[in-house]
Amino acid sequence: MNDVPWRLVCTDCGTSYPGLESRYRCDCFGTLDVNHDFRRFRLPSLSVLDARLASRTPIDRSGVWRFREFILPLPTEHIVTRREGNTNLYDAPSVARYTGVEQLFLKHEGENPTGSFVDRGMSVAMSVARQLGATRVACASTGNTSASMASYAAVAGMRAFAFVPEGQITDAKLSQTLAFGAKVIRVAGTFDTIMTLVEDFCESERITLVNALNPFRIEGQKAIGWELMQDLDWEVPDWLVLPGGNLGNASAIYKSLQEMYDLGLLHRLPRFAVIQPEGANSLYKAFLTADSLVPIPTPTTLLSAIRIGNPVCWKKGLRAVHATDGVVEEVSDQETFDAKAIVDKAGIGAESTACTTIAGVKKLVDGGVIESHERVCCILTGHILKEHDSVLAYHHATMPNITAHFANTPILADASIQAIKRATDS
Repeated sequence: MNDVPWRLVCTDCGTSYPGLESRYRCDCFGTLDVNHDFRRFRLPSLSVLDARLASRTPIDRSGVWRFREFILPLPTEHIVTRREGNTNLYDAPSVARYTGVEQLFLKHEGENPTGSFVDRGMSVAMSVARQLGATRVACASTGNTSASMASYAAVAGMRAFAFVPEGQITDAKLSQTLAFGAKVIRVAGTFDTIMTLVEDFCESERITLVNALNPFRIEGQKAIGWELMQDLDWEVPDWLVLPGGNLGNASAIYKSLQEMYDLGLLHRLPRFAVIQPEGANSLYKAFLTADSLVPIPTPTTLLSAIRIGNPVCWKKGLRAVHATDGVVEEVSDQETFDAKAIVDKAGIGAESTACTTIAGVKKLVDGGVIESHERVCCILTGHILKEHDSVLAYHHATMPNITAHFANTPILADASIQAIKRATDS
């Protein structure tokens, strides 16, 4: 079973392990990369990948498995898919004007089956779990990972256990997780505390962990990079801007673009900008000091999806930034929710966490880091319906410590033509 065209390689010490060995860390405790040997089989051309867009074959209809030779060449019978991916790339002129750039694209990963980017990674992690004969999966989650895991476990016929920080997951995300059938365990503590606990629990109980620590999650999320380049007709943008939480996306998308470059499919790489909230900015501080990451014990931000003080993929994420001459920036919750209001008003809509990217672009343009003529792509990681409570709070101007600069407050009117006219004219 381990005669596969990839190895698991430690990002710290370089130790190599068999490709399907059931582990998430090196013996030195470093995280693992999936290193492919692309010489072992014939790779499809870009024209073949483009032709698959018109295919009716189920795996070709997936925005992950359409690129399977570059993601993970698994036997078809093991693949667990909900035809994830195939998300829209929006040209957003009104959002571009807000940020100060001339051309801004929004890759909306909230249009995946369960409403977030996680579905791409979950498809691959669950497929590998199926190939290895797993029957149980688990995750620590602030909501998006648990919802995705629950859905894909249901499709695969596996039991799923979601460990969530009590009081720190939105009702919408919790509802998804429950509806798809996962057993939810609410734990007092931060995401980081629970992540450590669940990692130990999975090891002791021989349960498959499907957080971003699982290297096959990263391989699935690489497909964001592949599909983005296909959307752009394989023309590289100047900047790629992402939210910074557990840093799986920064790790994955950089890995995909670097592999494309190494294979001669791209002529250059975009610069990466990773954006973190001020109250959960451990990578930002590490970037500024050129030092190791110092965990934040109790991160404080309204952005629950990235309320993470000790991201497990921080070394991979920082590697992406340094390798592309990129930056890490921080933004306030105020800047993020104002940016979200702009994205929502453009008719696109996104989870607040996703809109750190827009706030970050604006800040980087104002600071002269991104130039107005440069071509910028932002990754929107989640759907607007992931947190309807914060949308209502913003527009009702009831959000703690946030001034609703772009509020669209509902108007109460009597049941008369005159009252309705006054309301519509106001």
